Amino acid sequence: MPTPTNPAAKTERLMNLVMTLLYTRRPLSRARIRETVEQYRLAASDEAFERMFERDKDELRELGIPLVTEEISAGWEDEPGYRIHQRDYALPQISFDSDELAVLGLAARAWSHATLAGPAATALRKLRASGVEPDDEALAFVEARLGTSEPAFGPLLEALLAEVPVRFEYARPGGPGSQREVQPWGLTSQSGHWYLTGFDTGRGEPRVFRLSRIAGSVTRAGKPGSYAVPADHDPVTMIRRRRTGAPLTLARLRVRAEAGNALRRRGIVTPGEEGWHVLELPFGEARDLAHELASYGRSVVVEEPPEVREALIAILRATGTAHEEVVA
Repeated sequence: MPTPTNPAAKTERLMNLVMTLLYTRRPLSRARIRETVEQYRLAASDEAFERMFERDKDELRELGIPLVTEEISAGWEDEPGYRIHQRDYALPQISFDSDELAVLGLAARAWSHATLAGPAATALRKLRASGVEPDDEALAFVEARLGTSEPAFGPLLEALLAEVPVRFEYARPGGPGSQREVQPWGLTSQSGHWYLTGFDTGRGEPRVFRLSRIAGSVTRAGKPGSYAVPADHDPVTMIRRRRTGAPLTLARLRVRAEAGNALRRRGIVTPGEEGWHVLELPFGEARDLAHELASYGRSVVVEEPPEVREALIAILRATGTAHEEVVA
């Protein structure tokens, strides 16, 4: 029976090879490896096995798996043996602080109904298997379930991770659609809608695209790694600025030390009184910023401008009133 050549069969063959070399007590010869790994044993000829084994060795090493060659014994002077040392293959002990565990729990909830639900669940299982238990309760007050019903989300996410330009038809409100070629920079949810930020090569400038207005399929328009996302790219600020069409205003906040990390990434932080930092943060719409700041509770205090402070107070009061009504 010929050896299967599809991707699944190749993955299974590589896994079998890794397990064989990882748990052997002594280096294995090529002949012994061929006897042990079923896919090699089914090879049509010695030449076919040799070609397959050489390709697999190179691929394992490219993946960072430490496959080494060693002498087998005095009786095998002309042939090396192969093995993988567990001390080189095993990962170090994983540990996280309380904030990181809280974020892991939040991320798992965020993707529970989305495209990444499967990978997220797999990642959590691996963490728990290694003794890491994400904190599912620390941020329970945050409702972080993200819906991704737009068909364009999956292809755009894959292109973003691989840094591949894409091409799609984009419909403007009240106007005909047009072909766009974009270098994806980010995918962000704002006010119940998903947006793509990136560089529109046809227009020659950064642009924001609402996923629900992408018609038809998203196709790749280049090779992986053909561009780089700017290090200072802030998709939230970019989306809010394009949505409001207004220039950004600067807010001055007091933020407790070790809190507000997502805010700090978008602003300028300077030391404040003991236990606090001062954060200057650009924003487009006062009420949008107030809604974001409300989730930080007592960890954030708005000093200016007044419209953000007043909007935040109104949101907190409304939340308190609603809570009292539910309890009553």
